[in-house]
Amino acid sequence: MDKIKLGIIGIGNMGSAHALSLNAGNIPELELTAVADLRESRRSWAKENLPENVQIFADGDSLMKAGCCDAVLIAVPHYDHPRLVINAFEHGQHAMCEKPAGVYTQQVREMNEAAAKTDRVFGMMFNQRTNPVYRKIYEMVHSQNYGAVKRVNWIITDWYRTQAYYNSGGWRATWGGEGGGVLTNQCPHNLDLLQWICGMPSKVHAFCHMGKWHDIEVEDDVTAYMEFPNGATGVFVTTTGDAPGTNRLEITLEKGKIVCENDILRFYELDCSEREYCFTTQEGFQPPAGHWTDIVTDGENLQHTGVLRAFAANILRGEPLVANGEEGINGLALSNAMYLSGWLGKTVELPIDENLYLEKLNQLRAGSKIKEVEDITFNTEGTYGSGGKP
Repeated sequence: MDKIKLGIIGIGNMGSAHALSLNAGNIPELELTAVADLRESRRSWAKENLPENVQIFADGDSLMKAGCCDAVLIAVPHYDHPRLVINAFEHGQHAMCEKPAGVYTQQVREMNEAAAKTDRVFGMMFNQRTNPVYRKIYEMVHSQNYGAVKRVNWIITDWYRTQAYYNSGGWRATWGGEGGGVLTNQCPHNLDLLQWICGMPSKVHAFCHMGKWHDIEVEDDVTAYMEFPNGATGVFVTTTGDAPGTNRLEITLEKGKIVCENDILRFYELDCSEREYCFTTQEGFQPPAGHWTDIVTDGENLQHTGVLRAFAANILRGEPLVANGEEGINGLALSNAMYLSGWLGKTVELPIDENLYLEKLNQLRAGSKIKEVEDITFNTEGTYGSGGKP
């Protein structure tokens, strides 16, 4: 087999971008053979913009049953991610899932259990792991050359969205349709990177403000405090209402501090461990000496293209994925903890009570209102780089 026949289920903002990228030959080992969308308007778009040999289906189940694909890319509203991935496995197809893995960890756990029982390849679209600055930060933290993480602060407020964006789909920014706001839609990448680099926190206390800056029922402004098993602490701040926004990640280690802002990566390396210095020096105020260094990366930032090339290479030759599909539950567990903390108004421990989370979520879903709006598909090209958006 030289090429993998790929079907895309959901050709909205991201699905259509993937389709056009495949059609342009950006992933040579993947061939777009089918697309599916519930909306007639998107199927019409496919007829006008994709080659005639690409089959068009009214839903994902029909596409998978047709047997025209070796693999599928799931790019539908979030609640349906786990169901469609499981369905793909049942049809003997490989699956690549757009973020997030799902809306609540209980359903994602079922998806992971299905993945464990199949020999099909399962990948997660965590394209920010291809960003050279985050790959370098991961390498530096996990090298253990600079000691343990002491503190992580991430201000990620450059996810600006207008009311027009939220009005672009009836399901968007609703508990019943999308399952959340900025944490569920924009921040899965950041939450994945945070746990990928620093590990999972053990406690979270979060403040999630619903519709603070927009006319929506879900959160668009979040501040969360985290505690990690080794005693490290962290703060995560995000919103879709700041202009201009900020994307600044600081990780303090025992032997220095990593600072990443606007794709510029710098490191302040201490001459010795701060922990050792603190208890051996006779100085009262003077911190340990050190120096700033501008960190150079390899510059390669393939984003979605890199994830899909790795997906094809894994199927064909067993090469590593950018992100294994089962890893999607980690960042979701973190966002679920933030939500639950906000709903309860107190600190929660991880792993959270999944039954309680689903109970609270279903209460919100029961009062959720799907908006009656005309669906609009935006061009996402150039909006998902490192300082960017999905």
